[in-house]
Amino acid sequence: MRVFVAGATGVIGRQLVPILSSVGHDVIGLVRPSASADEVERAGAQVAIADALDPAALCRAVKHASPDAVVNLLTAIPDEIRPRRFARDIAMTNRLRTEATRNLLEAGTAAGCGRFIAEGLAYAYDPQGQGLANEDTPLWNDPPKQFAPAVEALIELETLTREANGLVLRLGHLYGPGSSYAANGSFTRDVRARKVPLVGAATSVFSFIHARDAATAIVAALDKATTGVLNVVDDEPTAIKLWLPALANILGAGPPKHVPTAVARMVVGGWGTAFMTRLRGADNARTRLALDWRPQYRSWREGFADLSPAGATTAAAAFARNNST
Repeated sequence: MRVFVAGATGVIGRQLVPILSSVGHDVIGLVRPSASADEVERAGAQVAIADALDPAALCRAVKHASPDAVVNLLTAIPDEIRPRRFARDIAMTNRLRTEATRNLLEAGTAAGCGRFIAEGLAYAYDPQGQGLANEDTPLWNDPPKQFAPAVEALIELETLTREANGLVLRLGHLYGPGSSYAANGSFTRDVRARKVPLVGAATSVFSFIHARDAATAIVAALDKATTGVLNVVDDEPTAIKLWLPALANILGAGPPKHVPTAVARMVVGGWGTAFMTRLRGADNARTRLALDWRPQYRSWREGFADLSPAGATTAAAAFARNNST
């Protein structure tokens, strides 16, 4: 299969491109005109150069690639995001999820592509209700102001992809190399510095997913007829009051501080407070069945263990071994 990967140099793309190449797919990685193509070429892929926000240039690139499938991993998420400036920091990603997605779907359709897969989010579910969210649970109906544009962009991305008979994989909190939860990532640095407190009752439930597991879900979805949306998360959704102290311990940091909800709201605003207190975990049962997929890292406990000093060498060796196949 010829697979066009938009976002080939992102956190997931760096995992996905080598896997696709290793199992025999012909991979074409989209690279911005200002970016280096070396990384994509080293991963065994061809390079297509175009700006996803330039419809004509993107159409030419996709037409030349003539793909059987298009994978949309387009984001522009900065290394460090602060809650009060979330809407500003995520603005370009919102454009990519709307304008660029429309461009990509139109280009793929014109080129005769028959399979579209896009990256969504599994932590934008409405917090009202009991238990884990499945794919029928609505996205956040009345989100905090800073998060509202992101939800609107996600809804548009999903609508556009559904109309093209595509599949949106709603990903959990992404960790692994290159992410904010990596050993040198912004969130990990803040945890080491004890800058990430437990807010109020710390009841947000997180569903994590390792970048490599996100990539294997995409590979599993390529030859399936499944459309709509699926949650791609690990098997252990966990409240932040449990996983954050565990992460601090793994990192050798002091335990997280406790901050009252009212104080947190004054410091980080409504979205920052909601992130720590209101997020709803997601269920992966449909994905396991529909894609015959299982996460290698079944729990954040396994993945985060790689961040410990003892696990760093083992993690590096495993990462090199996985990416050489």
